[in-house]
Amino acid sequence: MEDYKLRVRIFAAVVLAVLGILCGRLVQLQLVRGDAYWGESRNNAVRQQWVQPARGAIYDRDSTLLVDNAPSYTIMLTPRYFNPAKTSLLAELLGVADSTVTRKLEEARDWSAFRASRSFREVPFDVFSRVQEARYRLPGVSYEIEQKRRYHTQAFAAHALGYMREINARELSELSTDNYRQGDRIGKSGIEKAYEPMLRGTPGSEFKLVNVRGLEVKPYRDGAEDRPPESGYDLHLSIDHNVQALAESLFVGKRGAAVAVDPSNGEILSMVSSPDYRPDLFTRSVQEQAWDSLRSHPSKPLFNRATMSGKPPGSTWKPFMSLVAMQEGVIGPETKVDCPAGYRFGRRTFRNHNNEDHGKIDVQKALEVSCNTFYYQLMMEMDVNTWHDWAKKFGFGQRVPIDIGDQRPGLIPDSSYFNRVYGTGRWTAGYTINLSIGQGDMVVTPVQLARYTAALANGGTLHPLHLVKSIRHPETGDIIQPSLPDPEEIPIKERYFQAVREGMRRVMENGTGHYVQVPDVSSAGKTGTAQNPHGKDHSLFIMFAPYDDPQIAIAVIVENAGYGASAAAPIASLMAEQYINGEIADTWLRNFWIDKLMNEVRSAPLKSDEQPPPPPAQEAPPRATEDRDIAEATNSTASTSPPQR
Repeated sequence: MEDYKLRVRIFAAVVLAVLGILCGRLVQLQLVRGDAYWGESRNNAVRQQWVQPARGAIYDRDSTLLVDNAPSYTIMLTPRYFNPAKTSLLAELLGVADSTVTRKLEEARDWSAFRASRSFREVPFDVFSRVQEARYRLPGVSYEIEQKRRYHTQAFAAHALGYMREINARELSELSTDNYRQGDRIGKSGIEKAYEPMLRGTPGSEFKLVNVRGLEVKPYRDGAEDRPPESGYDLHLSIDHNVQALAESLFVGKRGAAVAVDPSNGEILSMVSSPDYRPDLFTRSVQEQAWDSLRSHPSKPLFNRATMSGKPPGSTWKPFMSLVAMQEGVIGPETKVDCPAGYRFGRRTFRNHNNEDHGKIDVQKALEVSCNTFYYQLMMEMDVNTWHDWAKKFGFGQRVPIDIGDQRPGLIPDSSYFNRVYGTGRWTAGYTINLSIGQGDMVVTPVQLARYTAALANGGTLHPLHLVKSIRHPETGDIIQPSLPDPEEIPIKERYFQAVREGMRRVMENGTGHYVQVPDVSSAGKTGTAQNPHGKDHSLFIMFAPYDDPQIAIAVIVENAGYGASAAAPIASLMAEQYINGEIADTWLRNFWIDKLMNEVRSAPLKSDEQPPPPPAQEAPPRATEDRDIAEATNSTASTSPPQR
């Protein structure tokens, strides 16, 4: 009996020990290490889906909508769950070949067998609907509603707005902590790139329970762990879309740039670089061959001439020379200097246009008649390093503070430059005399000229240039003002600026700008013709208006188009009129200029030795999403010339 009781006790102890071990293990699995094991289980049963935020819209200065978003439907493949027997069914629903689905499946498997891959983008809605109806028969097939940019006005503003493309491997590694994924689109140039963090917003996420076939069953925990996306900020730009569209239409058939700014604050009213491209080209997948065709086009439509293209300023430099000469005490506002037909230096004679002799004239008259020999004499009284230092104070030879990138500083030479290029002691004043009229070894960009013109208009203040006026959140109403550097003051007396402005007013009333004067609006301007040893000269013009209360300052460069008065000047004048009056006067002269610019004035063909530099390096785009997209993308860029308006 005692033995029986002992055996019962031993058996009970063993049972209790085993139960204790099992309970302890259960506690360990469920409580101590539950998160780890549940995480692994959830990864197999719960699918996380990213929810893209609404990218911020872009408006012009009058709140006209320029850019917003349109839905884009994407079919995604998860190779682990996809049944190869369903290849033909999916191909039939998508309207593509079986081989296309097979190829996309292989590409998705190379990336990840267990994660959904964006395999067919920009699927038409009717096709997307057919796939949705059949999804219960298509394990491993899911979808995502993305967004693509939509443009609303006739103004392209391609180089100002920029474009978006799929994120590349380098960007993905750099931005991995910012919730970017493979296949996401990101701003690549212009405003889209510069303000990418503000425009993009914050992605959200949703968790879905899936079955063993990879099909979604229901929201995980009824959506308790879902996180909604946060919309991006809207950008309100300083651009006037009517002025922009007009300027773009006037640049048809021409190479060059126009930049218009508000002299009182540096807001960019218009930025044109021609040739350009249709920005909606990049709202779809671009096939590599089409992208290469766009990049290799001789006229470089991707190249932003407004900020990157440098040319000698020609006679638009003479207001600068006048100011510096007066500030340095070489002349005064009333000083009269002889303006002979030619100025002899050494064995060479430097001449006026048409060999005109204007006698003794002051600085206002020198600007009005654009007397070269007047400025040659001023340069002979000035050290090249002093000239260089003043040019720097006007913002030349350096990058302009502006809220988009891709900018070149231009060239303002000094004695060290001439020593380096021509040899110490081997150059003389004959190498620098042409600098007085904006010729020779010097290069300026259109944005630099526009900022300089604005400073002439406002009396010597160099404002930072900017495209964005304000940043507003569409849901909360929060407003952020862009952070801008402080304006810079040019240390030249106001009365000297006034003398120069008076000379520029006379240019528009009696000089080379007479025939492009804005009707009933007094203005000031200066034409320029930059000599081009490789071909036809470049046409330049700067102006501001109205004269007494400047609201707009403009710089225009038309490459290989001849005299400043015949190409660049009428473009600037029409832009100023559109901005100030809201329309172009229906007069014979204004209609004459519009017709001439649109149908006759053209940039001469480029020669091989004056090809513009290539645009900033860009990686080739990802493969187009399907054969149909490849055909459409190729057709949209197959022409040998940029889009015409």
